[in-house]
This record gives sequence, C-alpha cells and structure tokens, in this order.
Amino acid sequence: MNKRKLKESSAESAESISQVQKILRERFCHHCAAGKLFGMEQQYRHLLELLKRTMVHGESNSALIIGPRGSGKTTLLNHVLKELREMKQVREDLLEVHLNGKNPFLSGLLQTNDRVALKEITRQLQLENVVGDKVFGSFAENLAFLLEALRKGNRTSSCPILFVLDEFDLFVHHKNQTLLYNLFDISQSAQTPVTVLGLTCRQDILELLEKRVKSRFSHRQIYLMNSFDFKQYIKIFKKQLSLPAEFPDESFAEKWNNNVQHLSEDKTVQDVLQKLFHHSKDLRSLHLLLMLAVSAVTVHHPLLTAADLQEASRQYSTDSKANIVHGLSVLEICLIIAMKHLNEVYDGEPFNFQMVYNEFQKFIQRKAHSMYNFEKPVVMKAFEHLLQLELVQPLERPSARAQREYVLMKLLLDSSQIMDALQVYPNCPTDVKQWAASSLSWL
Repeated sequence: MNKRKLKESSAESAESISQVQKILRERFCHHCAAGKLFGMEQQYRHLLELLKRTMVHGESNSALIIGPRGSGKTTLLNHVLKELREMKQVREDLLEVHLNGKNPFLSGLLQTNDRVALKEITRQLQLENVVGDKVFGSFAENLAFLLEALRKGNRTSSCPILFVLDEFDLFVHHKNQTLLYNLFDISQSAQTPVTVLGLTCRQDILELLEKRVKSRFSHRQIYLMNSFDFKQYIKIFKKQLSLPAEFPDESFAEKWNNNVQHLSEDKTVQDVLQKLFHHSKDLRSLHLLLMLAVSAVTVHHPLLTAADLQEASRQYSTDSKANIVHGLSVLEICLIIAMKHLNEVYDGEPFNFQMVYNEFQKFIQRKAHSMYNFEKPVVMKAFEHLLQLELVQPLERPSARAQREYVLMKLLLDSSQIMDALQVYPNCPTDVKQWAASSLSWL
C-alpha cells in the first residue's frame, strides 16, 4: 500500500515538474505574449488605443515603436494583439501582414528589396495573382493589385489590415523608399482601414525618411527604454519565476513561489543577477539565464537553488566569444582592455574608435614598456577585425556618410570574461595584464 502511494505521489510530482517547465519555458520565449509587461504600461495603452481605432472604428494610422534591442518592442506588440483578439467588438477578420528586413522567420522570406517585400505582401493577403505560395507578376503589377484592392473597400465593412515592418530601418535603405511611400500613402487615403506599424532600434529613423515619405507618415512614435533599476530588476526576476495562481497543484505552487522569494533575498543570487544587470538590461538575457537554471529542475531536484543560478550564469558567460579572445593579437587584446576601461569610466555608455584609440595611446605613453606604438591605420584595422569577429557591435546600422572613427559601438564581452581569457592567454605581456587589472585611478 505504501509503495502504491509512493508511486502515485511520484507521478503527481513528475506531472507538476513537467507543468512548471512548460509554463516557464513559454514565458521565457521572447515573442510569447503569456508573460507580463514591465515598465511599459503607458506605451501599452497608447498602442492598444491606436490599433483599436483601426480595428473597431475603421480609422487608418501609422506609427513607429522605437527602442534598443531587447527593450520589448515585439513583446509589447504581441501583448496588444493578444488583448485585441479577445475583444468582442474587434472583428474576427483582421488581416495581419508581417515583414522583416532582416529575419526570415516571421514571413518566410528575406525582404531585402521592395520587389520581394511586395510579393510577400500579396502572398500574405492572398490577392488574385497568388496561386498557392507562388506570386506572379512584376513589381508594378503587384503594386497595382495591392493599391486597387485597398482602395476598393470602405471603412465600415472592409477587413482592417495591420502591416508590421520589423527592422523598419532596413526598409528605409530600399531604393527610392517606394514600398514605404505607398504603405504610408494608403494609410492616409485608402478606403480600407489600414495601420502601418514599424519597429526599429534607430533613434534617428525620421531623419532617414525621404521628404515625400515623411510627409505621409503620421509622426506617432512610441519609445521604449529599459529604465528600471536593480530593485525593480529583482522584482522582475521574482515575477518571471513565480507560478500563476491557477497552477493545478496548489501545494507545489506555494512551495515553489516561497522558494523563489527566498532566492530573491539570497546574496549569492543577487550577485549573479547584479553581474547580468550590469552586462545587459535586456530581459532576453535574464530569460536565457532562467531557462538554463530551470533545466536543472527534476523530480529528484524539484526546487531551484542558488547553485543552479550560479551554474546557469557560468554557462551563460562561457560562450564562443570568450574563447575567440585566446586567438587575438596583443594589439587586439589591448583594444579590448581599452574598451573595458571606457565601459567602467562611462558606466556602460557606448564608445567609438577614436575614444578607444585615445585610451590605447594613454596606456602606451604612461604604462607600457614592452609595447610598440602602432600607427593609427594599423590600430583601425585591428579594431575592424574585432568588429568582424562580433566582439564589438555598432549600436545602429552605420550610414554611408558616417565617419568610421565616430560610429558608436558596444563591447560584447564583460569584464570577467576578459580577465578570465587573459589568465590563459599565451605569452601576454605583464604590462598588459597589469593594465587590464588596474583600477580607474590611473586614468
């Protein structure tokens, strides 16, 4: 009898663990609208009202959602669309067209130019020149099909259409911005209710629009910034790990949530989160850390521990980028150390090549006894190699007019990764190691 009860208890425990992992993995998925929004309630209301005016009242609009990568632009949109689809007054025949200037996974094609993007629009809207997944006709014919279809409708009976342009800034670089011009134009003049929504991380996006395109844009802009402090970050950590009230096993959910509360107060866990917080406020980074930790949960290890989060942090930070450092030249190592110091001095603010070069020159003049002072073009070539290796990343796509020396960058390695790599770097000069380990007082 006891063995039977033990088996039943074990089966229930296994079921609970399985449900925990399913719920949390869905929540940690970046595009999932099941989780909670943090610090963007005002933007949520703004976007919800904007789309309701199209879907309920037949009003056409255009808008841009602007924010750094990982700030929650796609998550915000998904939450708003989820609520709209649940509203009784929203018509069920909403048409959505998703285009992406970079990522092929949203719409099945890379919309690298207006011709390809327009074919994808006609495919998703299933216009007359679409047979299966194949689109027939030239760019002009496809454009004529689209414009004619949208202008034939009326605002009271036509299906509302939402155009979502992810990586909006990449569409700006298409020849003559023809697609953007026509989309913004139909959002002003077409009889069918249309909203054109662009998602971008470029703050200067309006400056990149041609005059004729800008004049047809409504100039509605929704800004997202990761402005929360570390205390709020801890609250986000708790909310992201906590189980919902409707979790089937109430007893297990109570134990789990109490454990999460204790973890949030644990000094070791706070140190792990502090390190991640200073590296990136991007909630996708937190989700990845928690995904790694949750994978350690089993029937025999049903609750998370501080050690699980430490191990997840180690796995998170041990990546290919840190290993690439071992194969760099001494000059390239020096440039990375210069960036590390700039990050510390300016509290993680972006830098450019000129700032890195100046920092390197300070080191050569004050501290280095074994380092050769390279010419600036040689240093620039080393810097560009770091860019190719994706150890450094530009904040925004550089324009053709931007001077290379002044394009803003960020370092994709944190201080601990740099110091760990230097410990095993072969024949690293002592001066360089001392510079890397030095405090800010030498500046």
